[in-house]
Amino acid sequence: MNHIPYGYRIVEGQAVVEKEQAAAIREFFNGYLSGLALRAAAEKAGLKLYHRSAGRILRNRHYLGDAYYPAILDQETFEKAEEKRMEKAKSLGRIREREEPQKPELNLQFHLPKVLPQYTDPFKQAEYAYHLIENGVEQNGRK
Repeated sequence: MNHIPYGYRIVEGQAVVEKEQAAAIREFFNGYLSGLALRAAAEKAGLKLYHRSAGRILRNRHYLGDAYYPAILDQETFEKAEEKRMEKAKSLGRIREREEPQKPELNLQFHLPKVLPQYTDPFKQAEYAYHLIENGVEQNGRK
Protein backbone atom coordinates (compact mmCIF):
# COMPACT_ATOMS: atom_id res chain seq x y z
CA MET A 1 0.00 0.00 0.00
CA ASN A 2 1.39 3.35 -1.05
CA HIS A 3 0.90 6.31 1.31
CA ILE A 4 2.68 8.87 -0.83
CA PRO A 5 0.22 11.17 -2.64
CA TYR A 6 0.00 10.68 -6.39
CA GLY A 7 2.39 13.10 -8.08
CA TYR A 8 5.28 12.59 -5.67
CA ARG A 9 8.06 10.11 -5.08
CA ILE A 10 10.56 9.84 -2.26
CA VAL A 11 14.24 10.31 -3.09
CA GLU A 12 16.75 10.02 -0.25
CA GLY A 13 14.07 10.75 2.33
CA GLN A 14 12.72 13.83 0.54
CA ALA A 15 9.46 14.17 -1.39
CA VAL A 16 10.11 15.10 -5.00
CA VAL A 17 7.54 16.08 -7.65
CA GLU A 18 7.05 13.42 -10.33
CA LYS A 19 6.70 15.71 -13.38
CA GLU A 20 4.36 13.55 -15.51
CA GLN A 21 2.09 12.70 -12.59
CA ALA A 22 2.07 16.34 -11.43
CA ALA A 23 1.00 17.41 -14.93
CA ALA A 24 -1.85 14.86 -14.74
CA ILE A 25 -2.91 16.29 -11.36
CA ARG A 26 -2.97 19.82 -12.81
CA GLU A 27 -4.93 18.60 -15.85
CA PHE A 28 -7.38 16.80 -13.55
CA PHE A 29 -8.01 19.99 -11.55
CA ASN A 30 -8.39 22.07 -14.72
CA GLY A 31 -10.81 19.52 -16.21
CA TYR A 32 -12.88 19.55 -13.04
CA LEU A 33 -12.93 23.35 -13.00
CA SER A 34 -14.03 23.38 -16.65
CA GLY A 35 -17.19 21.53 -15.62
CA LEU A 36 -16.35 17.85 -15.99
CA ALA A 37 -17.46 15.32 -13.39
CA LEU A 38 -14.78 13.81 -11.16
CA ARG A 39 -14.36 10.57 -13.14
CA ALA A 40 -14.55 12.35 -16.50
CA ALA A 41 -11.90 14.87 -15.41
CA ALA A 42 -9.72 12.02 -14.16
CA GLU A 43 -10.10 10.06 -17.42
CA LYS A 44 -9.28 13.17 -19.46
CA ALA A 45 -6.11 13.59 -17.37
CA GLY A 46 -5.19 9.93 -17.96
CA LEU A 47 -5.95 8.84 -14.40
CA LYS A 48 -7.87 5.64 -13.75
CA LEU A 49 -9.78 6.58 -10.61
CA TYR A 50 -13.11 5.91 -9.04
CA HIS A 51 -15.29 8.80 -7.90
CA ARG A 52 -14.16 8.60 -4.26
CA SER A 53 -10.44 8.40 -5.14
CA ALA A 54 -10.79 11.37 -7.47
CA GLY A 55 -12.52 13.29 -4.69
CA ARG A 56 -9.65 12.55 -2.32
CA ILE A 57 -7.15 13.92 -4.80
CA LEU A 58 -9.31 17.02 -5.14
CA ARG A 59 -9.17 17.58 -1.35
CA ASN A 60 -5.51 16.68 -0.79
CA ARG A 61 -3.86 19.79 0.67
CA HIS A 62 -0.36 18.36 0.11
CA TYR A 63 -0.65 19.56 -3.50
CA LEU A 64 -0.43 23.14 -2.19
CA GLY A 65 2.96 22.36 -0.70
CA ASP A 66 3.89 21.99 2.95
CA ALA A 67 6.96 21.32 5.08
CA TYR A 68 7.55 17.96 3.35
CA TYR A 69 5.82 18.05 -0.04
CA PRO A 70 6.68 20.64 -2.72
CA ALA A 71 3.74 22.47 -4.31
CA ILE A 72 2.08 21.09 -7.44
CA LEU A 73 -0.91 23.45 -7.45
CA ASP A 74 -1.42 27.10 -6.63
CA GLN A 75 -3.78 28.20 -3.86
CA GLU A 76 -6.28 29.80 -6.25
CA THR A 77 -6.81 26.63 -8.32
CA PHE A 78 -7.19 24.49 -5.22
CA GLU A 79 -9.71 26.88 -3.64
CA LYS A 80 -11.76 27.18 -6.84
CA ALA A 81 -11.94 23.39 -7.09
CA GLU A 82 -13.06 23.15 -3.46
CA GLU A 83 -15.73 25.82 -4.01
CA LYS A 84 -17.01 23.96 -7.06
CA ARG A 85 -17.01 20.66 -5.16
CA MET A 86 -19.04 22.18 -2.32
CA GLU A 87 -21.48 23.82 -4.77
CA LYS A 88 -22.07 20.48 -6.50
CA ALA A 89 -22.47 18.67 -3.18
CA LYS A 90 -24.95 21.26 -1.96
CA SER A 91 -26.98 21.15 -5.19
CA LEU A 92 -27.18 17.36 -4.88
CA GLY A 93 -28.23 17.55 -1.23
CA ARG A 94 -25.06 15.90 0.05
CA ILE A 95 -24.30 18.48 2.70
CA ARG A 96 -26.08 18.00 5.97
CA GLU A 97 -25.95 20.29 8.94
CA ARG A 98 -24.68 18.52 12.00
CA GLU A 99 -27.32 18.17 14.65
CA GLU A 100 -26.26 18.49 18.24
CA PRO A 101 -27.91 15.85 20.39
CA GLN A 102 -30.33 17.35 22.84
CA LYS A 103 -29.52 16.68 26.45
CA PRO A 104 -32.44 15.96 28.74
CA GLU A 105 -32.98 18.60 31.35
CA LEU A 106 -33.46 17.05 34.78
CA ASN A 107 -33.42 18.98 37.97
CA LEU A 108 -31.77 16.59 40.39
CA GLN A 109 -31.51 17.44 44.06
CA PHE A 110 -30.06 15.18 46.66
CA HIS A 111 -30.37 15.74 50.38
CA LEU A 112 -28.12 14.07 52.91
CA PRO A 113 -28.78 14.54 56.60
CA LYS A 114 -25.86 14.64 59.01
CA VAL A 115 -24.05 11.31 58.94
CA LEU A 116 -23.02 10.02 62.36
CA PRO A 117 -20.49 7.24 62.78
CA GLN A 118 -22.47 4.05 63.25
CA TYR A 119 -20.10 1.26 62.19
CA THR A 120 -16.40 0.48 62.52
CA ASP A 121 -16.42 -1.32 59.19
CA PRO A 122 -15.92 1.42 56.52
CA PHE A 123 -18.02 -0.46 53.96
CA LYS A 124 -20.95 -0.75 56.38
CA GLN A 125 -20.57 2.95 57.26
CA ALA A 126 -20.62 3.88 53.52
CA GLU A 127 -23.69 1.71 52.99
CA TYR A 128 -25.36 3.46 55.93
CA ALA A 129 -24.44 6.93 54.55
CA TYR A 130 -25.76 6.13 51.06
CA HIS A 131 -28.94 4.83 52.61
CA LEU A 132 -29.54 8.27 54.14
CA ILE A 133 -29.48 10.08 50.79
CA GLU A 134 -32.90 11.33 49.84
CA ASN A 135 -33.46 11.73 46.13
CA GLY A 136 -35.63 14.63 45.09
CA VAL A 137 -36.16 14.57 41.32
CA GLU A 138 -38.32 17.35 40.00
CA GLN A 139 -40.16 16.85 36.73
CA ASN A 140 -42.52 19.56 35.53
CA GLY A 141 -42.27 21.30 38.89
CA ARG A 142 -43.29 18.20 40.92
CA LYS A 143 -41.20 15.93 43.12
